Amino acid sequence: MYEVVSQSGGGGFVVATCDRSGHQSQPSRSLSTAEFLEYVARVEPAGPRWVWADTSALYPLLLEHGIRVRRCHDLRLCHVILRNSTLTLDSDLARQAPNRWDSAHRRDADHRAPGATATLFDLDETGSAGVSIQNDDVGEFVSQLTAMAGSCDPARLRLLLAAESVGALIAAEMTRAGLPWRTEVHDRLLTAELGPRVAYGVRPERLEELAVAIRTHLEDPHLNPDSPSDLLRALQRGGLAVTSTRAWTLQELDHPVIEPLLRYKKLYRLLSANGWSWMDTWIVNGRFHPEYVPGGVVTGRWAARGGGALQLPKQIRGAVVADEGWTFVVADAAQLEPRILAALSGDLVMAGAGRGTDLYAGIVANGVVDTRAHAKVAMLGAMYGATTGESGRLLPRLARAYPRAIGLTESAARAGERGEVVTTRLGRSSPTPGQPWHDAQAQAYDPGATSSDEKRARSQARDWGRFTRNFIVQGSAAEWALCWMAEVRKQLWLLCETDAGFDTAPHLVFFLHDEIIVHTPIALSARVAIVVNEAAATAGRLLFGDFPVDFMLTVATVDTYAEAK
Repeated sequence: MYEVVSQSGGGGFVVATCDRSGHQSQPSRSLSTAEFLEYVARVEPAGPRWVWADTSALYPLLLEHGIRVRRCHDLRLCHVILRNSTLTLDSDLARQAPNRWDSAHRRDADHRAPGATATLFDLDETGSAGVSIQNDDVGEFVSQLTAMAGSCDPARLRLLLAAESVGALIAAEMTRAGLPWRTEVHDRLLTAELGPRVAYGVRPERLEELAVAIRTHLEDPHLNPDSPSDLLRALQRGGLAVTSTRAWTLQELDHPVIEPLLRYKKLYRLLSANGWSWMDTWIVNGRFHPEYVPGGVVTGRWAARGGGALQLPKQIRGAVVADEGWTFVVADAAQLEPRILAALSGDLVMAGAGRGTDLYAGIVANGVVDTRAHAKVAMLGAMYGATTGESGRLLPRLARAYPRAIGLTESAARAGERGEVVTTRLGRSSPTPGQPWHDAQAQAYDPGATSSDEKRARSQARDWGRFTRNFIVQGSAAEWALCWMAEVRKQLWLLCETDAGFDTAPHLVFFLHDEIIVHTPIALSARVAIVVNEAAATAGRLLFGDFPVDFMLTVATVDTYAEAK
């Protein structure tokens, strides 16, 4: 049974009960907000799938009134998948003219593959859903069901849409519950690193000391080390041949200024990203309430809107402290993307290298490379397209040992270089390159093309190939993580009463690509650890059936997040 929820023009809601085909089985009901909340609470025990335009816009209302739902179908998130998937290319949904469900909802965040129209790290333009709930929600739902049913592989897409939608429920629940946080501990950690708290805009003691040392070494008493342009000029005047002030560039230099400068950059990052101002803004009543953005990355990875939830540095993790009588179960998937690659490609030899053990150690045991560090460098090179340095030197060994796995990444890269689309395990497809990319490729084949035109086209083709090479792995890993979290949530729900709130029952409070934190009463922690481990195996079976690949976890039961690492 589906319950399709739309927001009415008067501020209330319209609910339409539909059968498995999306056809209404009874007349729509117009409900006030109070009536809608009562209706959801009354109907939810029957286990319907709630269908609505945007989980992030509607579900917080339910959570505010203590109402959780097991299942939903997020029309906005699912539309993006079905609109672009190679599995639904022939559907009416894919061929229809752009409409409100296709509203521009992505913008650059951290990285854009050259020539891209969407990126591996995108957020939406407004920082919100970008889609208002209107009366054509039933029609859109029927269109999505039809596209899925007529696809090349309905089962794969059905799992993907369910996982994407439950991920949106989890994101809203984690935002509502919040990550337990001790501001007094945070303040103590900052003081130990930076010195006592000072007024906003004033450098703390440690930073000022380092700034003085930097000025002294560069003989520039007025240098502002916070200004990249000023710092670059000062370094060049000091005789250093640099074109960037990035840490990885500075690490290669031999000069007395480098050590205090790298230390300054690290502490400045801590102050600006997670300092006292961040603490005052984001920690409310002992909880960090970040806004997660499911599907905020084109591969299906999550992003975060404000607060930097996906990059909490080690220096402040000690402030993440479980409540009295509670503890954290922290689980981290070991070598997730290489294991995903082994399963995607059906490479039994590579899967065997990680069976019951650290995959990189298994690669060493197979005699492919001599150290774990070399195994990691070589594997990352294979998945991200590194062709020079240590990665380039070791990659041929990896290709000989695991031809199916490395062959899959190479095939995806060649497809990208041709401007083609690649697709993840469950059916999320990569975007096509933008028009400038196509123009550059066409120009290279023009009779009047110069060597510069050809070089630019080759460079852009390789860049896009690196994007598609990693897309299939990162995207499929994101699908595994969604299924893992969904199964954890389901089993935690069954562990306690279905109406148990966040103040009494174990619940997810943090997610970072391949890592989760469950906040649980101490008495249930051992059972939660079992749930987390079993959910990882279940996620593997959902994606890859009986293919013999292990998805191993590092699981720790700790009082503070810092103890888990």
